[in-house]
Amino acid sequence: MNVIIVEFGGNVIYSCCSVDYFEDFALLLEELSSLPHIVFSVENLLDKFKVKIGVINFIEELKKIIEECKNIVKEKIKEFENIGNNEDLVFKELCFCILTANFSAEKGIIIQNTINNGFINLPKEELYNELIKLRYRYPNRVEYIIEARKYYGELLKIIKSFSNTKSLREWLVKNIKGIGYKEASHFLRNIGFKDIAIIDRHILRFLKNKGLIIEDFKSLTRKRYLEFENLLSGIADKLNITLAELDLYIWYLMTGKILK
Repeated sequence: MNVIIVEFGGNVIYSCCSVDYFEDFALLLEELSSLPHIVFSVENLLDKFKVKIGVINFIEELKKIIEECKNIVKEKIKEFENIGNNEDLVFKELCFCILTANFSAEKGIIIQNTINNGFINLPKEELYNELIKLRYRYPNRVEYIIEARKYYGELLKIIKSFSNTKSLREWLVKNIKGIGYKEASHFLRNIGFKDIAIIDRHILRFLKNKGLIIEDFKSLTRKRYLEFENLLSGIADKLNITLAELDLYIWYLMTGKILK
């Protein structure tokens, strides 16, 4: 297990700068071990703080992957940015992310490319039948797509009205049926946002393989999702890359592919 759990009490709990103590402690551990240490969870238990610190002993492995496919990743990031400038493409990307929840990304891409503008203009029954023809496992999600159409034409405007990515993600989770934190993060990354993490089964398996989590998670609470996002953000910072790029590199490491 590569997670250190430390409890801080005493005067620390009354300090306005308590987080700085935890970061300084992680830096001290880093100096002693020559391995990156990341504070990714701070829980206030009234009389003490429970702090989780991840020990990152695989930075060199990720650096090799980055060197191997950085040009492909840069091209993919540019592709995402271009999608984010077009209302039709943004809406179709939203539909893709609704459909790929607990479903194959590769098959989702095939469905997205086949239906294409049908996500925008096909009647509900025809869209449902198209999903059936394409052997999509959850055709009833057509309801989510039809419901989401009420935002079509205004989606880019809504997105650009937010100055904070995480606030925008909260809006998506609250207002778009079929969208949770993973799907909202996937959507935002695929339209050019770079500061949120897509925590899917591949990422969870990666973190488990590296000793940073123990459990097998079928789903994540908001609290747990944000905790793992903090961990991934710390790893990205150590590599001087964005969370969007880190996701693609880990996906490549785990699957040998770079999709979206």
